Parts: sequence; C-alpha cells; structure tokens
Amino acid sequence: MKCTLIYNPESGKKDFVNHLDYVVSRLEEANYEVTVQATKKAKHATSLAAQACKEQVDLLVISGGDGTLHECINGIGRCTFRPKIGYIPSGTACDLASTLKIPKKVNEAIDIILNGVSTKMDIAKSNKGYFMYVTAIGTYVDISYVTDSKLKKIFGYVAYLITGVKEFFTIPMIKTKIIHDNGELRGYFSLIMVVNSKKVAGFNIVHKPVLDDGLVDVVLYRYIPLFNNLLYFISFVLSPTFLPGVKRFRTSKIKILTEHHHKWNTDGEEANAGNLLIEVKKQAIDIILRPEIQKKYFKEQWLWKKEKLESEKI
Repeated sequence: MKCTLIYNPESGKKDFVNHLDYVVSRLEEANYEVTVQATKKAKHATSLAAQACKEQVDLLVISGGDGTLHECINGIGRCTFRPKIGYIPSGTACDLASTLKIPKKVNEAIDIILNGVSTKMDIAKSNKGYFMYVTAIGTYVDISYVTDSKLKKIFGYVAYLITGVKEFFTIPMIKTKIIHDNGELRGYFSLIMVVNSKKVAGFNIVHKPVLDDGLVDVVLYRYIPLFNNLLYFISFVLSPTFLPGVKRFRTSKIKILTEHHHKWNTDGEEANAGNLLIEVKKQAIDIILRPEIQKKYFKEQWLWKKEKLESEKI
C-alpha cells in the first residue's frame, strides 16, 4: 500500500520534524510504502496533494494547521480519485481537529489513522476554492492571518486574543443580500459565517453539527451599533441555542452578495473580497476518525451502519 505524508515544517512550534521518523516507522509497520513531502512555500501543499491523488495513493497523511489542511483539500477537490485522509494537527488553533477530537499528540493521532474508521465528510466549493470547515467575513475574521507569527510561537492561541483586542472598536457594517435553499434575505450584518464544523476560532459556533448530510450551517450576526461585541461575547462564550440578533439556518447552496471591501477568511486563510457562491459537496472526502466521532457528527453514515447491523441480525 502507498502512503504520502505531507507536512508543513513551519506549522505551530515547528516541532513535527522531531516526530517524523516515528510517524514513518508506524506507517511502515502497517505495511505502507511512505513518501515524505515537506511544504516549501504557500499553496505548495495543494500541488503535493493533487500529485498524491494522481499517483492514487491509498493513504494521504497531512500534518500542519488549518491552513495546510485547507491547501491539501484544494488539491484533492480537483481530482477524481481521492485517497483516505489521516490528519496529525500541528498548527496553533486547529479548529477542525478540535471538533473531530483529533489530538495534537503525535502518537495518539497516528493511532487514530491506523485504527480509526473511514468516514465520508462534506466539503464546500466556492468561487474562491474549496473549504473544509468555515468561510467568513466581518469582525475579527482576519485575526488568523494578520497575527504575527512570532507571537503565535510564543503565546499560541492567546496571540489571536491579543490581536483581537486591537479590532474591538472597528465593527464593520456589511450590506448583504443572501440567496439560499429556502429563499432570500437582506440586511446589515457585522459577521457572516458559513460553517461545516462545531468550533470556529476555538468557540462553539454550531451546537449540533451534521457533517455528512450535504448542508452547511449559516450564522449571521446583525449589525447593532454599540452592542455587537456584547452579542459576540454571549454567542461565543456562553453559546446559547437562541440569541436575538443572531440568525441561523442550514442550506446546500448559498449566494452572498455584498459590496463590502473586506476580504473573506476561508479555513483561516485570506481570500479575495467580493461576492461568494457556495455549493456543498456531499461526502466528498474520506477522513479517518474515532468511531464515537463518526457516531456524533456523521449521522447518515452512522444510521446506515446501524440499519445494516440490525438487518444482518434478522
């Protein structure tokens, strides 16, 4: 069996390379022939992942942060053949790994890759590329890519909070028209998020996500002068299921039309400003997870397995 291991040597505290021999040995013990590829520049992981698909490897192991994973998905998304994905998170935030309970401890992450269950997961395709877990515009969305890399290495996640304080009094007013499966709406918003995850920026944004049903969660924060930061605090920290000023719905397609000049954040990476067109690609990738995570967030596959087991008992 063939395996390609793509890792970002600049990710997080730059220490994954110290675990590289261990990871390769574990994979080789499981009868994989391993090719190791280190990223060397921005978007390099995209071409490396596309090459792995072209070679039809059995397993693609990715180590890095949300940005590295995002780049790889943009390589995989363009290919017909898509290998199983194993993920070893090594970035600063690693929001998706947090949702999927993939630990940063390398030995625990590789255990999941070798002993977990293959799970089909939705991704989304937009006019700005593929994304795995979030695309957003508005307040604080640029924090992940404007925060100084030296701060991130010293303070980790706290570095994002330090940067966020600087934006406390700069709440944008975004005039928006949104077209989705069940109609359209217009309004002024301060933050717009399209989410395929539970966590974003370390906070619980979606209470009960379903990650294999062909739908994304849309979360809209209305522009309310003087009160938006209070709205964010209640929503992000206290995480109520209902909050005035916050609108939520699910959809398979969405158009977000805005004249706002701010750029989008896609999986923590900077994307161009302008209108956004999104279509969910149902169960488009195959990622290896713990069985209990599949049961929790991947309802369609879990129910199918349950029904199959029950039919076999008859």
